[in-house]
Amino acid sequence: MSGILAGVRIVELAQWVFVPSAGALLADLGADVIKVEHPREGDPARGLRTMGLGGAGNAGPSLAVEQNNRGKRSVGIDVKHEAGRELLLRLVEGADVFLTSLRPQALERLSLRVGDLRERNPKLIYARGHGLGIRGPDANRPSYDMSAFWSRGGVAHSLTPPDAENAVGQRPGFGDHTTAMNLAFGVAAALFRRERTGEPSVVDVSLLGTAMWVMSSDVVYSANPDYDPHVTLKAAVANPLTATYRTRDGRFLALVMLQADRHWADFCRHLGRPEWISDPRYADAGARRANAAACARDLQASFATRTLAEWKEQLASLDAAWEPQQSVREVRDDPQARANGYLTEVKGAAGERYELVANPCQFDGSTPALRPAPECGAHTEEVLLELGLGWDEIGRLRSDGVL
Repeated sequence: MSGILAGVRIVELAQWVFVPSAGALLADLGADVIKVEHPREGDPARGLRTMGLGGAGNAGPSLAVEQNNRGKRSVGIDVKHEAGRELLLRLVEGADVFLTSLRPQALERLSLRVGDLRERNPKLIYARGHGLGIRGPDANRPSYDMSAFWSRGGVAHSLTPPDAENAVGQRPGFGDHTTAMNLAFGVAAALFRRERTGEPSVVDVSLLGTAMWVMSSDVVYSANPDYDPHVTLKAAVANPLTATYRTRDGRFLALVMLQADRHWADFCRHLGRPEWISDPRYADAGARRANAAACARDLQASFATRTLAEWKEQLASLDAAWEPQQSVREVRDDPQARANGYLTEVKGAAGERYELVANPCQFDGSTPALRPAPECGAHTEEVLLELGLGWDEIGRLRSDGVL
């Protein structure tokens, strides 16, 4: 694939995971994403003790940095320095999109607000990713996905049983990567609008807003005073074919047969219990609802007789929605994920090879090729030479600590 966004230039002034991973998604699709980071400190995400190729010793490239910054060019500029800010503005002059994670007060302090940048580029799309939105009393509150998305957004509370001793924990980058898709979508939509109308947009996407979208069914239903997200098991009991069951080896299978009567007979045959097809307690949805607890107990007893591997083979020909609960290592090796290119091999700068999760959007049957993440400032001279700076000027800026 030649790159659906080939010719689009994005200047990214962002840190950590959420906004940089949105930039990575856009780079996957062919955009030239220039990551501006401090020339000596870099994106603080580079300093996290994250899992590298070498395992616990963290040898080799940081897989977190690679996953969230692949395919970009890195320029080391201190934008707090007046000369550095001017270099950033010169980059913005030739850009289509400015992508940032800085909070409103930081953008104001650095004079990098919408109006400041559009004085230099009136057609610039200005895209902000933030924790809690740009308005309201907490607009400048520090935010990460575990705080703004997982906790404040209602996800953790809805998933944690009321009698649990500890709250359900979030997986790494869960809210960041979810919200990044929304931000990349917003940028793509803004590019389309500008192409059609000539009008640039200001795009805002927050971790809190994305959490509310992900949880929108629960949020909307909560207008009903009787609604309780912790009582969702009632739906599973009412229809025992929409529930999760433990296998003999302690693994789990999820059944999602919403049209239970349509699947009941074939399901019973695959389960090895054909006598249940005509059992008056379970013969139709109404009977199973009236005897839901007994039906669920019988199903659990049946699933407990075989291992997960045995059930996967037994149910393989069942034309209904069911899936095993897989570990992340099993997902890596899932033949369906492999067949669709959901993991892509990348060759690092030192020749090492590793796999990253691919862009979830495919075009024309093709998975976008991935390139490694840049070292901090790796393309500084290259990009500044493209801006028209000479080597003497670049040398002076480096001596002054701007680069």
